[in-house]
Amino acid sequence: MKILEAKNVTKIYGENAGAVYRALDSFDLEVEKGEFVVIMGPSGSGKTTLLQLLGTIDRPSAGQIWIDQEEVSQLNENQLADFRRKRLGFIFQDFHLLDALSLKENLILPMVLDKRPVDEIDRRCNQLAESLGIAEVLHHRPFEVSGGQKQRTAAARALIHRPSLILADEPTGNLDSKSAHSLMESLQRLKTKEAGTVVMVTHDPATASYADRVIFIKDGKAFQEVRSSGDRSHLYQQIIHVQTVLGGGEGIDIPTARF
Repeated sequence: MKILEAKNVTKIYGENAGAVYRALDSFDLEVEKGEFVVIMGPSGSGKTTLLQLLGTIDRPSAGQIWIDQEEVSQLNENQLADFRRKRLGFIFQDFHLLDALSLKENLILPMVLDKRPVDEIDRRCNQLAESLGIAEVLHHRPFEVSGGQKQRTAAARALIHRPSLILADEPTGNLDSKSAHSLMESLQRLKTKEAGTVVMVTHDPATASYADRVIFIKDGKAFQEVRSSGDRSHLYQQIIHVQTVLGGGEGIDIPTARF
């Protein structure tokens, strides 16, 4: 079943100013339920613009986007806010945790805002905390724990309300290689267990090697796609090859890749 479908999505900036910049150009994308798709490309290729459009943070200049069979490009601002809160989960490079709250309070916030029953909130919180290895630090505040623990908390917060689609923007960008590996292993286990659907933007080939598919963008258009055969090291080498062809090898660190 398709969770995400984007057809002929175009985003143009500067039309009113006279200096037109086409960030995305008739871009198509389909993502099935339970898939983990990574978007890669050089700086300025359109990958961040695409993520913003899929996250309903911005609107396309042309084209349609369906998420969970809802055409989000036609929703008004109030409908979009409600859609984001209930159907989407976001994981950012900067953790966006509130220092005044404990990790548990940060984690459960989406369900609290949704006025879900306390026993359901606690059950879901404990389940995710165990799976992501943060159960022992739930009562700490963000400034008292490591970057990896903060990012795993942010991931749990994105997952807690079982969204239709999880959107991740460079989630390992502020983590060391060990913490990044731990986060991606945890997300992969949870994706398999809960049939979660993930679309992630990253420049890091080691992070991207956890995906089912990697789609490369160049100048706002799809450039190439590579698929996993179940062998992360093979997918990693494919990613390196395409990045070399693209000339977008930013962030590559071959010796530290772990499999």
